[in-house]
Amino acid sequence: MSQQLMEMVEQRYQKESLPEFRVGDTVDVHQKIVEGNKTRTQVFNGVVIARKGRGINEVFTVRRIVNNEGVERVFPVHSRLIGKIDVKRRGKVRRAKLYFLRDRVGKARKLRELRSGKATTKSQKTAAAPKAAPDVEAKDAEPVGV
Repeated sequence: MSQQLMEMVEQRYQKESLPEFRVGDTVDVHQKIVEGNKTRTQVFNGVVIARKGRGINEVFTVRRIVNNEGVERVFPVHSRLIGKIDVKRRGKVRRAKLYFLRDRVGKARKLRELRSGKATTKSQKTAAAPKAAPDVEAKDAEPVGV
């Protein structure tokens, strides 16, 4: 009962429209920066290495490399200071947390890109391939009845 009550209260503060992004995606996070009485938007782009929490407490961690130094920032998903999140590239990963990228250097930092086209299974490939005609005559076959 109390969990449902908390969800109802938090519902007011959650954003309605969020882009679909997962761990491994390369994103641009547009964050509003307040300096005195001026506001500006700063873009932080990098790879999402973790998502945790749920509801109003959900956060995601973005990692990028600046001057050969890794920089990570944790952003609340439902923060009013987050203007928008642009997904630039989908990554193909098999883990929920990509903390192993912290130890990687050079080209080993790159993740495979997730293809958006239709995936064909092995059975679909074999069904679509034409079958070869069987040999009518074998060259080295012995004549019958000799």
